[in-house]
Amino acid sequence: MPPTTPQRRKQDEPGGGGDNWREEAVSAGSLRQVDLDRGSNGWAAPPGDLFQLRARGYFSGGGGKRGKSAASADWLLRPAGVDWLRSHARLDHLLARDDVPVAAAFRRARLRKDPNAHFLLAVNLQVPGRPDAYSSVFYFAAEAPIPPDSLLGRFVYGDDAYRNARFKIVNRIVKGPWLVRATVGNYGACLLGRALTCRYHRGDDYLEIDVDIGSSAIATAILHLALGAVTSVTIDMGFLVESQSEEELPEKLFGAVRIAQMEMGSAKYVETASDEPETAGKAQPGFRVGSARVANDSRHQERTSGKASRSMSCQERLGGAMSNLERREYMI
Repeated sequence: MPPTTPQRRKQDEPGGGGDNWREEAVSAGSLRQVDLDRGSNGWAAPPGDLFQLRARGYFSGGGGKRGKSAASADWLLRPAGVDWLRSHARLDHLLARDDVPVAAAFRRARLRKDPNAHFLLAVNLQVPGRPDAYSSVFYFAAEAPIPPDSLLGRFVYGDDAYRNARFKIVNRIVKGPWLVRATVGNYGACLLGRALTCRYHRGDDYLEIDVDIGSSAIATAILHLALGAVTSVTIDMGFLVESQSEEELPEKLFGAVRIAQMEMGSAKYVETASDEPETAGKAQPGFRVGSARVANDSRHQERTSGKASRSMSCQERLGGAMSNLERREYMI
């Protein structure tokens, strides 16, 4: 599976050409694609070399390091659109729905045997809220078969335990208030499968990762802090399968997205089944986050020794952020 190289990234800019089905999918997403440097209230695809990833020698170079290299500029998959959605309940398994235009464009391409439509991977960040729950959904497409013995292949075709141990996000605040930079921008790498509840929905030609941000009290607090200033925040998010041995280096993103000064009111409303619980996926009344009210289930408490086996957990990183904010309590 050839990576998406920096020279080809121009095809992923607005009006830059590319595959027909992907053009249709990108246009169909509810959040519009904008210019990488000047856009607002939309998304763009940042190059991978903007992120700090594990470079060759991380495990054997004496002390370890993160770095930027030409290899990290590549994406393994190509951007295929972004949705910003809201509903009265948490939105799960969106790729199985008939009313998701990006998924519909992919299915049509598969039916006509489009040679560039091999696999679709979606990351669905589920944001609890009242009265509506929100979902920020990022779609990435494989333009060639994913080798089963590759790191991404083992993630796609493996089990949930493997996925939880490897699914990583790296982020960077491009623009935003100091408080947001202090709480989010300093914590660039996190194993989401260890810190939050992730649900994996696997089809013959797709994988959807539903990330329940509401499963962590601290993550919810930090997110709501960022959302309070969302119209002035631009954030880059990269997604990857973590390398945990020298043989798996250098790390490569399977996809990346820049969310630029998004308007909360631009979210598209999605109907849910009438029998779905009204409270599903919502923050509960009185939900408080503070130093005395942080809880995590046993799965999140797993700890192993050695640099090769784990990244610092989100819980540890966000705990440091709360210390920096003098353990202030936030009402959600």
